[in-house]
Amino acid sequence: MSIAVLGSGAFGTALAIALCSGGREVTLWARDPATVTAMRETRRAPRLPEAPLPDSLTLTDNLAEAARAPVLLLSVPMQSLSSLLGQIDDDLDGTALVACCKGIDLASMTGPSGVIATAKPQAVPAVLTGPSFAKDIAAGLPTALTLACAEADWAQDLQRQLSTRSLRLYRSDDMVGAELGGALKNVIAIACGAAIGAGLGDSARAALLTRGFAEMMRIAEHMGARAETLNGLCGLGDLTLTCTSDLSRNYRLGLALGRGTDFNPNLTVEGAATAQALAKIAETTALDLPICTTVAHLVTGALSVSQALDALISRPLKEE
Repeated sequence: MSIAVLGSGAFGTALAIALCSGGREVTLWARDPATVTAMRETRRAPRLPEAPLPDSLTLTDNLAEAARAPVLLLSVPMQSLSSLLGQIDDDLDGTALVACCKGIDLASMTGPSGVIATAKPQAVPAVLTGPSFAKDIAAGLPTALTLACAEADWAQDLQRQLSTRSLRLYRSDDMVGAELGGALKNVIAIACGAAIGAGLGDSARAALLTRGFAEMMRIAEHMGARAETLNGLCGLGDLTLTCTSDLSRNYRLGLALGRGTDFNPNLTVEGAATAQALAKIAETTALDLPICTTVAHLVTGALSVSQALDALISRPLKEE
């Protein structure tokens, strides 16, 4: 069975490279024809130049052609997902749409599975998420991810198709929990990066990571997710990785904010938009989300790092 990866960013490219093992038919779609031409000539991808593209990997800029595959991995920024789905034909009965993006859509205030269900109700939605960096996956380093799908038969089939010798997938039927874990940890990573960038130390980062995880659990419970999902790879596992490595874009954005330095505006940082979505949720519910709300104000420039710190440490003392 053939697989198409829609999106030639670092993560999409890494997945395409990894999936080429085992004789799979894999297509990687990029939006820009010039990018596809360059990748064909050099067998390198601009967002992951250190990893050679296998000769067996098909490269295309023809979305309709790529979307004929029965399994589509959607590896585009969260805020672009709805637009991408709108460009794909509606005849998707028997097609699995596997979201590889992490975040909350600001227009619908839903995660990727909700966007898929609205845009393409005849397709089978799934979520692939967990602690992973593109360069590790492309290099064949051991990586474990969560594959969430509500349909048991599809979940087992996708698990078999998308697992490799180095890429180990664990099944879950809790799509809401899986996608929330991947989305929310990015917000906490920005907070942790800001703490380190501002010179507040590892103890402050540990406190933000732990209390941030408490907020993640609070949000997940409110949205109907299961606690054990957030305690797994797609929650605690991804949170730990993202909050402790400068390979994470969200963490690096936090570092830049904490240091008062510039950050590359061309890099997609999903946590910035997710924080703003969470701030809106906090406004309309009784959820107490001080770290997420503070990050939202931080990334929009409404608060400086010192003001954000003051806002957090001046909160009333309470039980853990």
